[in-house]
Amino acid sequence: MEIKRVGSQPSSAGPAEYFTGAVRVDPLFSAPEPARVACALVTFEPGARTAWHTHPLGQTLFVTSGLGRAQREGGPVEEIRPGDVVWFAPGERHWHGAGPATAMSHVAIQEKLDGSPVTWLEPVTDEQYSGR
Repeated sequence: MEIKRVGSQPSSAGPAEYFTGAVRVDPLFSAPEPARVACALVTFEPGARTAWHTHPLGQTLFVTSGLGRAQREGGPVEEIRPGDVVWFAPGERHWHGAGPATAMSHVAIQEKLDGSPVTWLEPVTDEQYSGR
């Protein structure tokens, strides 16, 4: 058994190469091998969002607060709210973040394949974010 005490893992800013706007990442856990699951609480300030990206084994988001947006490639920009659970299939290009006037936090759960849980792609443009 291992207990991760609150405050024992430092928060970090979402790197500018993968995020637009102010984003804070609070790691929750990364299970030791042979498990592959990793989990973080991610908080987006209004207008902040990820770049386009994919996950080799998919990703689950559990929205905990605020009002956000998410989009899979080729689909509409969708509003996401507290209590919503969002699933992105393996390899599905997508992005997610806060709404334009409201911050949003979600728990992100994904598995690593060959040591990596994500492939980062290009930034989401303002036009894409606004759904135009």
